[in-house]
Amino acid sequence: MRRGLALAIVLLVTYLVVWSQGDQVGEIRATGLALGFALIAAALAGDLLERLRLPRVTGYLVFALVCGPSLLDIITRPMARELSLFNGLTVALIAFTAGLEFNISRLRPRLASMIRLGATTLLFMWMAFFVAFWLSWSWLGIDGGLSGLPKLSLIAMLATLVTSFSPTVTIAIIAESRAAGPLSELTLALVILADLALIVFFTLSMQVVQWAFGLSGDGGLLPALVWEILGSFAFGAALGALFGLYLRHVGRELTVVLIALCVVLSELGDRLHFEPVLAALAAGLVVENLMADKGDALKDAVERGALPVLVVFFVAAGASLQLDALSTIGAVALAIAVLRIGLIWAGLKVGSRFTREPEPGAHLAWTGLVSQAGVTLGLTIIVAAKHPEWGGPVQTLIVALVALNQLVGPVLFRAGLARAGEIGRGDERP
Repeated sequence: MRRGLALAIVLLVTYLVVWSQGDQVGEIRATGLALGFALIAAALAGDLLERLRLPRVTGYLVFALVCGPSLLDIITRPMARELSLFNGLTVALIAFTAGLEFNISRLRPRLASMIRLGATTLLFMWMAFFVAFWLSWSWLGIDGGLSGLPKLSLIAMLATLVTSFSPTVTIAIIAESRAAGPLSELTLALVILADLALIVFFTLSMQVVQWAFGLSGDGGLLPALVWEILGSFAFGAALGALFGLYLRHVGRELTVVLIALCVVLSELGDRLHFEPVLAALAAGLVVENLMADKGDALKDAVERGALPVLVVFFVAAGASLQLDALSTIGAVALAIAVLRIGLIWAGLKVGSRFTREPEPGAHLAWTGLVSQAGVTLGLTIIVAAKHPEWGGPVQTLIVALVALNQLVGPVLFRAGLARAGEIGRGDERP
């Protein structure tokens, strides 16, 4: 009750401040106001939903959606842009945390099984979506006049985008739930492998689209792909090794140094055209597998530094959810979202048949694969920029789909973790 009252007071005060400025409101919507409001109000909203056994992440998203530009407009588009400045830092921190959960010696007996399960699931989903989009092409509102090879190439690219998952949201749910166990490990492996596959498949599908539409292919895409994947891993591994040396020989102010590491991974990595998720993941892998004896101190530092960063990231994401996209193509996006959940579940069932032994947690892993977020949206921006004639409708469809999955996915995954009995078990790990 007290938290609900506190949240109402924060909302009212911020609304009055914004409303009282009238036409000059843009001048006060600086980083300070956006950051302070997000940290206080979203944290309270997340705590309220946690008491209802829902993910705090969902509280951040729903709070930002209600207070964002589409509804109350307390968090306006300029404020959301200010908050999005923290996106790179947050993605790096979350991916680094994921790397800390990947102990190679512990997962080695299951790694081959995980790869087979993930590859089969992705292939099953991609093929099913390809057929579904071919049969329902006229209802998608993209370009009903296409036919032949251009239509096939565009459907292949669309199937690739829809098949993607969200490592960011999945890892955030595992971290905030302090979950540990077979389901957490399996889901983490699947989303990370899928993220790698998405980057590869998207680059190849864009090459095919360019060729099918008779455009000059971008010959720099494939070399850029190699640089992005291999270079990202090498860059992250090098920084992870340096951080490991600091951890072993100094080991002080870990939270501050960890945040600084994530800033370097995101900002410098972006300038060098590396993928922050892959670089930060590699850094976490190196630290976890070379400095496992320092794991407890490092996990404490991550927990101290993660909460405010996660709040800002998911508030910015929630405020950026475009309800107008849902109103434009909401019925089609909803149908695809429902089909996607069914195909994830069926794909894991099919994939389980190709594993030598049943993978623990596979029957609930579908709950952690529903969410979609940043990488998918970023790729749709590339599509819209390169092919404005039909890229705009593709972007609208994907944005609406991501909005639905981003709200439903965290709730489903936390429910799956609760059913598996893994919530809070991360504190018990030696």
